Amino acid sequence: MHVLITGGAGFIGSHLVDHHLAKGDLVHVVDNLSTGSRDNLALHLDSPNFRFTEADIVTWPGLGEAVGWADRVYHMAAVVGVFRVLEQPIGVMATNIAGCERLLRAVDRCGWKPQVLVASSSEVYGPRIDPRLSEDMDLIIQPEAPPRWNYAISKLADEAFALSYARVKDIPVTVVRLFNTVGPRQTGRYGMVVPRFVSQAVSGQPLTVFGDGEQSRAFTDVRDTVVMLDQLAGQANTQGLIVNVGGEHELSMNTLADRVIERAGSSSGIERLPYEVAYGQEYVDIPHRCPDVTRLHGLIDYRPQWTLDATLDDLIARVRQAEGS
Repeated sequence: MHVLITGGAGFIGSHLVDHHLAKGDLVHVVDNLSTGSRDNLALHLDSPNFRFTEADIVTWPGLGEAVGWADRVYHMAAVVGVFRVLEQPIGVMATNIAGCERLLRAVDRCGWKPQVLVASSSEVYGPRIDPRLSEDMDLIIQPEAPPRWNYAISKLADEAFALSYARVKDIPVTVVRLFNTVGPRQTGRYGMVVPRFVSQAVSGQPLTVFGDGEQSRAFTDVRDTVVMLDQLAGQANTQGLIVNVGGEHELSMNTLADRVIERAGSSSGIERLPYEVAYGQEYVDIPHRCPDVTRLHGLIDYRPQWTLDATLDDLIARVRQAEGS
């Protein structure tokens, strides 16, 4: 199978590369390296089954040819991370929406219909505080939405484009709403909490918990996520569907910090930072966010294999190895 991955040098995209190359597929990655890293692809750069193009899909002239080559397209390219979203609210909207629409237009023009999986986000649920978030819920956009929600709005626009192309052009598009994926190669640089906590615990620094720490999330290991994405993309009955992809076990940031300290055997304490200090501006977080995965489990047989403790142990070991400690 020929697989095109936009944003494939990023955290999740690079694990999709690993997964498909291990299956013997041919993989082409396009990434402008704004948040991804060539290092994430280092093991594959000399592989005859792998090709990397450094380019921005908003302007890349080779997009049509690449889409025409592909049997499957994973659209993972986007401006991500809380810090970048707050700092670049206009760029987030422009890049995320324009890139997705241009990709779908190229698929429509390529002469045949590759499978397309468009990555959306749990952020589209906005300020909803329901115990479980399901795909058929009404979504909330606050009036005079703060910059935080520009990312959610851009992803909602991507979803609307994807579903419209599925209905009008009969393109086999599936939308996945990703929830808090964690694992190797994720960086804390843009606000991701698990790599930040792990790095701080291993180095003996205080773990910085934003707000009161009672906000909770459900985490999924990226190595489980990519298997689920592969299985979803391969299903004929997912065309025009939105599917939550994430874990079911929710925990607070306070509990997560304690768990990381315990697993690392660290002497680190916990430092609490008000949101306005952490983000440099007023910020309102969501108390909890956990997916309803009933639809996901009705479509595929795979169930996550990585527990959170196993993921944390793996990440702690990798950081220690990298730091020589």
